Amino acid sequence: MLTIPKEKLPVHIACIMDGNGRWAHSRHLPRQAGHRAGADTVERCVDFCIDHDIPWLTLYAFSSENWNRPKTEVHALMLLLHEFLKKRLSQMQEKGVRLHAIGDLSRLPKRTQKLLQSSLEATTGNTRLNLVLALSYGSRAEIAAAARKIAEKASRGELHPDAVTEDLFNQHLDTAGMPEPDLLIRTSGEMRVSNFLLWQISYAELYVTETLWPDFSDRDMEAALLDYSRRKRRFGAL
Repeated sequence: MLTIPKEKLPVHIACIMDGNGRWAHSRHLPRQAGHRAGADTVERCVDFCIDHDIPWLTLYAFSSENWNRPKTEVHALMLLLHEFLKKRLSQMQEKGVRLHAIGDLSRLPKRTQKLLQSSLEATTGNTRLNLVLALSYGSRAEIAAAARKIAEKASRGELHPDAVTEDLFNQHLDTAGMPEPDLLIRTSGEMRVSNFLLWQISYAELYVTETLWPDFSDRDMEAALLDYSRRKRRFGAL
């Protein structure tokens, strides 16, 4: 039972879901089995956030670098994404989950793009949890794209260089209008952020656990939140 006061809980949790492959390997299973087990963990995390009134959850589902994995694994991951969207839409509607997506979505299979778009539209009115899927996402590419948009406006005379502020830059990112993550969780013990939300996590609290993503349980989430609640967030001040 979570006993942390609401004001000590994060508004926005972001997760680097790492360890699916190692989880499968340790059980002498194909990597796809680890990814499927990881999809079940996604559902647990969604339910946890709903139950504890945490309004934003962002999941690093597929990075721009993941396209470099073997074609068979990429194909399996795309099938899993399509299956997830198809099977979980009714659940998202029942639970009040609004779906968002960030990243270069144009690289996804056409049928998955279509299903994703229909899911985004269908859940627009839901308010209990904002679930953000980072798909074909790379933060450096996102930042470069934002810079191009601003440069194009400046070249057309629509924007003076002096008007380029952090707030204006924020408005040109994939995450425009979303709160920045308060807590970044990475599973599997790796001590890196892997090109994930580099601009947005500038003041996020980082929490790394050795637990592999398919094994990440409510107890693990509670441990992360307890650790977060004990930290003093100064944002550069004293």
